[in-house]
Amino acid sequence: MENKNKDDLFRFVEYSPEAAERTGYSDYSYWKSVFQNFFKKKSAVVMSCVFFALVIFSFVALWIGKYDFATLKSDSALAFQNPNSEFWFGTDNLGRDYWCQVWYAAQTSIKLALIVAIGECVVGVIIGCIWGYVHQLDRFLTEVYNVINNVPMIIYMTLIALLVGQSFTTMAVSLIAFGWLTMARNVRNLVMMYRDREYNLASRCLGTPVRRVLTKNILPYLISIIILRLALSIPATIALESTLSYLGLGLGIENPSLGILLRNARNYFLDRPYLLIFPAVIVSLITITFYLVGNAFSDAADPRNHV
Repeated sequence: MENKNKDDLFRFVEYSPEAAERTGYSDYSYWKSVFQNFFKKKSAVVMSCVFFALVIFSFVALWIGKYDFATLKSDSALAFQNPNSEFWFGTDNLGRDYWCQVWYAAQTSIKLALIVAIGECVVGVIIGCIWGYVHQLDRFLTEVYNVINNVPMIIYMTLIALLVGQSFTTMAVSLIAFGWLTMARNVRNLVMMYRDREYNLASRCLGTPVRRVLTKNILPYLISIIILRLALSIPATIALESTLSYLGLGLGIENPSLGILLRNARNYFLDRPYLLIFPAVIVSLITITFYLVGNAFSDAADPRNHV
């Protein structure tokens, strides 16, 4: 009996580490948990379906339309045709099909918003991480932030439009150049909050490279705020582009956007409301749906909301 107890004890000592590992094992997956939390919100799922359907249809609409945007010609005899079986969205003041104009403009606005949002995210996260982690650069980058942020965006865009010109590339680069500030500021604050936690101090003492500390120890805590800012940037960019184009400071006439269509419709919308309604509805759907989806996905990405 005594030998049996000894064997059981040796067996316990030999296999207890593996048993402990199996006991502490968890099949938790961060992104799996994110999507599980997101799909629990039915309204967010519906809004995401509406958004993606709208984006996809903006490309499909040009294929199924009766007219090609590149070959549109002015015809005063067809001016201000109400929506009908020939012209599904009617015609504008020059007699051109409004269906292909609206959906081509929607493509332009969506492409601009996505490029600007991704650009702001990349630049803002990189500068924000450096700003928050390197103590010596905090004062300098804070002053840069204050100088740029205290001048209204409309002044920057007016000067750029007058000095450089109006084009898709110019507007995208300009919006990224002045739009990274909010993302960088939020990232900087969070990096400063987490950089001196015990596990990060231990990592630095063990000689872990700064890049690895930022990407492995700190960046996962920034995912939710990054997604939130990305979600806010897309509707904000579309709204800003629409406003600038309405004021004549946005894209050039060779790159029609929803803002340009809204600007052109302002002189006729009382008599021909469809010229304003169609682009305004599309702008509203894009901004509202993506804002709601982005907020829901940001909440789902917050580790504090994971079980």
